[in-house]
Amino acid sequence: MKLITIDPEILGGVPVFTGTRVPVQGLFDCLEAGDSLEDFLQSFPDVSRDQAIRVLEASKASVLREVECVS
Repeated sequence: MKLITIDPEILGGVPVFTGTRVPVQGLFDCLEAGDSLEDFLQSFPDVSRDQAIRVLEASKASVLREVECVS
């Protein structure tokens, strides 16, 4: 299942959780502000826990790959 959709017809091409109009950036902003994943999910009920966790896992894997390339 596709995690993120980028479509000029949806919020002008801002990356959103697939099947929603919720920007992925909102998840990172929420966590960065010290809010919990639960807070984010309550604020954006169209995003499933599985979607949010899979985006976080994909982001983590991307960062770890980048670190390995630099080392």
